Amino acid sequence: MLKKKLKKIKTEVYALGQHISMSAHKARRVVDQIRGRSYEETLMILELMPYRACYPILKLVYSAAANANYNMDSNESNLVISKAQVSEGTATKKLKPRARGRSFTIKKPTCHITIVVKDISLDEYLEVDFLDSFRCSKKLKLKKKYTANGGVWAKK
Repeated sequence: MLKKKLKKIKTEVYALGQHISMSAHKARRVVDQIRGRSYEETLMILELMPYRACYPILKLVYSAAANANYNMDSNESNLVISKAQVSEGTATKKLKPRARGRSFTIKKPTCHITIVVKDISLDEYLEVDFLDSFRCSKKLKLKKKYTANGGVWAKK
């Protein structure tokens, strides 16, 4: 009797935008509207909303869909925005000259936006025979160990 083993499959990919020059509060206002929606519905919402934060978030959603297409061969109609978060970044500081030789600091806030896309057509777990997965992993380890580019034999 062969034992069955569950193997976890990658069903999520993400796109990360760092140091986007806008307040995290303003970006969260837009991200809260798209969380949990489908990819196509998200594109329509972002194109029609009148906020400045929509454009960088739209670029990140496009990038996450391209990552899903490249890494998992998924179709855009099966994608759902599973997670979307905005965190505060560093604040750029500038000095503005004022009267009588004084200066005030102007803080320009930045934020980091993460968009995670999930393919709903893929199963999260794959049932594999225990011995087959063991043999396959052993073969992969041997191939990795004895490669010609930077492996064991290429050292001087």
